[in-house]
Amino acid sequence: MENENERSNDHFLVKLIDEELEAKPFGREMCTRFPPEPNGYLHIGSAYAIHTNYSVARKYNGTFHLRFDDTNPLKEDIEYVNAIIEDIKWLGYDSGPHIYYGSDYSDEIYNAAVALIKRGKAYVCDLTPEEVTEYRGTLTEPGKDSPYRNRSVDENLELFADMKNGVYPAASKVVRAKIDMSSPNINLRDPVIYRIVYAEHYRTGSQWCIYPMYDFAHPIQDAIEGITYSLCSIEFKDHRPLYEWVLKELAIPEPPRQREFGRLSLTGVVTSKRFLRQLVEGGYVDGWDDPRLPTLRGLRRRGFTPDSIRRFIDEIGSIRTQSTVDISLLDHCLRQDLKYKTVSVMTVLKPLKVVITNYPDDAAELLTIENNSENEALGTREVPFSKTIYIERDDFSEQPPKGFHRLSPNAEVRLKGAYFIKCEEVIKDPATGEITELRCTYDPLTKSGTGFTGRKVKGTIHWVSADHAVKAYIHLYEKLLLDTSIPEEDGGDWTDSINPDSLVIVKDALMEPAARHARPEQRLQFFRHGYFTADKKHTTGGRLVFNRIVPLKDTWNRK
Repeated sequence: MENENERSNDHFLVKLIDEELEAKPFGREMCTRFPPEPNGYLHIGSAYAIHTNYSVARKYNGTFHLRFDDTNPLKEDIEYVNAIIEDIKWLGYDSGPHIYYGSDYSDEIYNAAVALIKRGKAYVCDLTPEEVTEYRGTLTEPGKDSPYRNRSVDENLELFADMKNGVYPAASKVVRAKIDMSSPNINLRDPVIYRIVYAEHYRTGSQWCIYPMYDFAHPIQDAIEGITYSLCSIEFKDHRPLYEWVLKELAIPEPPRQREFGRLSLTGVVTSKRFLRQLVEGGYVDGWDDPRLPTLRGLRRRGFTPDSIRRFIDEIGSIRTQSTVDISLLDHCLRQDLKYKTVSVMTVLKPLKVVITNYPDDAAELLTIENNSENEALGTREVPFSKTIYIERDDFSEQPPKGFHRLSPNAEVRLKGAYFIKCEEVIKDPATGEITELRCTYDPLTKSGTGFTGRKVKGTIHWVSADHAVKAYIHLYEKLLLDTSIPEEDGGDWTDSINPDSLVIVKDALMEPAARHARPEQRLQFFRHGYFTADKKHTTGGRLVFNRIVPLKDTWNRK
């Protein structure tokens, strides 16, 4: 990430911050934070938010905090905490020792609410959740005061203490900030800042039965940690007045500042945590790390690299509003990253048997083939060649169309790194008419690397030796969702939205023997097929499973 600081120079947030820092509002170093809820896994949109906060901190030689917004015990779990920490490290945005938990500030946040009550700026409300919503009003109509809004300070303090001590049932009372029920910004219409929840917290256990709302906890947590800039996605812009109100009413010196950036969406991809949960829990995908999901775990298992994701974010640049980016840009960045890094191996997905009739029966030889035609530094490897080989079934046509430059009857083609072969005979199954075998001859003078110039052929195809081939399962991925609407209701039926061809499993693929030693998450280029990675979930000592990351063809159009 050497160029990160340079690229961030034209970031609109950096320009804004530069202007604000001229007034020297802080007597402390730059400090930003990323505050995920530990109730699910990070996705590609999260990576954009992490990058924004991390790069701004680096730009000003400051620090970057990872702080878990764990003030809702109903859905949070240590599993998600560990996964988020691992994913951020994998991406390359390591926060080092600066990992914090909002739940660790429970006493400070509680005391802040007490302080607001004492100042007449907060009160305990007995309205039901439905009544709170009704009293809030609409975008065109002001709200109306709660009948409990004018309780005395002493009564509110006593009620709040009883809430903390578990005297009242869940959801029977809340604490609300006393701001302005006629404000045009609904977020300022006496928002709820505390509620009663009886649930075991993964970190604090049963110590608390009241929990702060995020909009109240957020600015207090930032102030405690010395955050200078709370960089949020654009949907929090209308929440900024509440953020500033809390800091002002608590008289926080040199208060942190909330600033917003655009929210990232990708074509054909769902990043809503609620919808992702439906897909996972409904069994439509193979867990949160399914390679068809845009979760960082899914992208990692699919084979995307941290460098390709960071390159993708850099290519997007700074966005101010909700923006949708073509998913093909992410694929393009992956290809650019792997083009000079990966070893190419020959893999046949739909094998067709070829017997080279004039090759010695018991002979075999090792042919030297380059590992990467774009990068000589990756060296060469030796590939065994024998009398019987397999080629791709699609590389033969009995009645070739115009422009077909692969193998056909009485036509020659070069075998990658080997010899010219000519198809002399086509063997078919008498019952079905399916082609089962080709009989070919080879020209020993045409061996690759010998400088043969006697004649030329237009096509080169890949192959594997039958005696040395390694069997593998190949997972071919396409987009998960069809171009249909997303179910709106919770627990919606996704059946009609799922692309039935989003995963095709090839069970009889054959690979050259070098693939036998592929490590989980190792990436390879399959000659003419694309970039693949050894699936870390299903690849075992005796079973090879490869996921296609992207095909070789680049569909990204910079225009």
